[in-house]
Amino acid sequence: MPQDRPDDAFAWIDAQRERRDRAGLVRRLSPRPADSPLLDLASNDYLGLARHPEVTAAAAAAAQRWGAGSTGSRLVTGSTELHTTLERELAEFCGSEAALVFSSGYAANLAAVSALSGRDALIVSDAGNHASLIDGCRLSRAEVAVVPHADPDAVRKVLGAAEGDTREEAAEAAEAAGAVPARRRALAVSDSVFSVDGDAAPLAALAAACRAHGAALVVDEAHGLGVLGEGGRGAVHGAGLAGAPDVVVTATLSKSLGSQGGVVLGPARVIEHLVNTARTFIFDTGLNPAAVGAALASLRLLRREPERAARVRTVAMGLYGRLTAAGLTAVRPDASVVSVRAPSPEQAVRWAADCRAAGLLVGCFRPPSVPDGISRLRLTARGDLTEEQVGRAVDVIVKTAPTA
Repeated sequence: MPQDRPDDAFAWIDAQRERRDRAGLVRRLSPRPADSPLLDLASNDYLGLARHPEVTAAAAAAAQRWGAGSTGSRLVTGSTELHTTLERELAEFCGSEAALVFSSGYAANLAAVSALSGRDALIVSDAGNHASLIDGCRLSRAEVAVVPHADPDAVRKVLGAAEGDTREEAAEAAEAAGAVPARRRALAVSDSVFSVDGDAAPLAALAAACRAHGAALVVDEAHGLGVLGEGGRGAVHGAGLAGAPDVVVTATLSKSLGSQGGVVLGPARVIEHLVNTARTFIFDTGLNPAAVGAALASLRLLRREPERAARVRTVAMGLYGRLTAAGLTAVRPDASVVSVRAPSPEQAVRWAADCRAAGLLVGCFRPPSVPDGISRLRLTARGDLTEEQVGRAVDVIVKTAPTA
């Protein structure tokens, strides 16, 4: 164990590194070449569009026309006509009144959650939510109640209890001041598809729970856009909630659309509020033109070829069916993510390394990235995988699986 020295400000880092190493939780960067020979089931390129000729050509054309960078924040010089076009077409595609593009999906989630809540608000957050939603809750300074995973009844109970408390306090305040108090702001936040196991949230029931108590619903469609709903319009659209006045949707442009960036979709007054209050919009440099051009090309390609969304789901179910038939424990996918359980963090890392050595790239999720502490391989189905590639991937995973 390294000894702290008075002049060593970062000695504590060495101690933490040793603890991570003993627990099998060390993470390392693995740069990939431009033309990797590995079969990729680790990326989030669900529709296989990141290298599509139309998409890469659109990215190059946008960079040539608008420049390599956006040159400033969206409120100064960072908005181009291309940004506006992408926002309009994303809103039309998803059935929302308006949209606002951010530099990342992470930034979009921080913006939506923090700007729509605040110190006196209540946020009800699913225990399985992505880190960006969790960080948005932390930055909001609101009261945050974390409820069991995918449990609309728990959401309803928290909102109901809070509403009862607020009404009692409001009645006292109104009597003392002779004024009618405003309702306490409240919102529930949830992924539409959870990134660890690939299971979908019960969105219709969540929306009903929120409406029963005048709360808003914020849904992260990072893993739903391009995969679920009519032609890939997302789980919110599929649940009949698109364009609802009390529902806000966030999404990333880096998964199904094969580009980079994020977006918030919702009522026009919500989007206008974000433009004026969201710190990750006001103080961040706008998304670069190449990424905007690529995302726009992917969106138009998906509109033209809506069958791509269904193909992703078919591939995911094919992976799940073959893996479970071979005796492995996997979670039935609701979208594109297939989660395969591993006995321990160390064995998960070894399993992923053995897959890589056999020509297959898979994701490896371990604590603290998994809320339940269970390590697993995380496979992402891609719509451009052939049946032969799916079969080869299953063979490698099964042959390299830990024995205990």
